[in-house]
Amino acid sequence: MADIKKITEQSSLYDNLDEMSIGELLQSINQEDHKVAQAVKQALPQIEALVSYLVPKMKTGGRLFYIGAGTSGRLGVLDASECPPTYGVPADWVIGLIAGGDEALRRSVEHAEDDEQQAIKDLDKYFINADDTVIGIASSGTTPYVVHGLKDCRERGIGTGCITCNPGSPILEQADYPILAVVGPEFVTGSTRMKSGTAQKLILNMISTTAMIQLGRVKGNRMVDMTLANNKLIDRGTRMLVTQLDLDYDSARSLLLKYGSVRAAAESISGS
Repeated sequence: MADIKKITEQSSLYDNLDEMSIGELLQSINQEDHKVAQAVKQALPQIEALVSYLVPKMKTGGRLFYIGAGTSGRLGVLDASECPPTYGVPADWVIGLIAGGDEALRRSVEHAEDDEQQAIKDLDKYFINADDTVIGIASSGTTPYVVHGLKDCRERGIGTGCITCNPGSPILEQADYPILAVVGPEFVTGSTRMKSGTAQKLILNMISTTAMIQLGRVKGNRMVDMTLANNKLIDRGTRMLVTQLDLDYDSARSLLLKYGSVRAAAESISGS
C-alpha cells in the first residue's frame, strides 16, 4: 500500500499558512471547500448505484453498516445515530462502527485502524449476514480496519460499498459499489477531516436520506416519523399537523402528544 499515490496526502496548494491573516485563511479554506460539491457531483452515478442496491435489501429486512476509523468512522457513527430520531426507525437499521470502539469517538485510539481482523469481529457482534450491506469509509482508501473488513464481508457474500477520495486505492477493489470523490489536496497538507471529511458527510447524507425516503419514512417533504425528543421537535410536529389537518395549534399539539408521531396523529384523523 505504501507505493500508492495518495492525493489526500499531497502537499497543499497553499503555503506559508502561518503567515496568512485570519481573513486570508478563511477565504482560502472556503475556496477549497467549493471544490467538494463538484467532486461529489461527479460521483452521483456511483452513489445512485449503491443506493439502488441498498434500498431493496433494507425493504426485506437487511441492515446498513458503516465501518471506518478516525474522522471517517466518526462520520459514519454520526450518520447512523441520527437516523432513529430523524426518521423514527429502530436503532439497528443503520449501525456505525469505528475502529477502537466508542472511546475512539472522542480521542484517538493508538493503532486501532491498523488491526486487519477487528472489523469483522465488530460486525460479528451484530450477527452480520448476507441480507446486510456494509459501507467502508476511508479517505485514504488504505485503512487496514476498513479494507480488510470489506474483504472479509465479500468472502461471506455480504454486499459492500465504500466512500474514498483516492483513485487506485485498495478499498475500491473490495467494494461492490465503490464511491470515489476526488477533492484534491487538503488545505492543511494531509488533514483529511477538511475537504475529504466534508465530501464523506455529503455522501452519507445522500445515502441515508435517499434510503429513508425510499423506505417510506418521509411524506411529502416532512419527517412524519421523527422522535418527539424535545420541545423544538414537538413544535415542529405540531405545525405540520396544523398545516396538514387545518387544526388550531393547541388541538394539533394535543393530538400529536396523544399519538406520538405526526404520521400516527394524521392517520387518526384521516384513517389512512
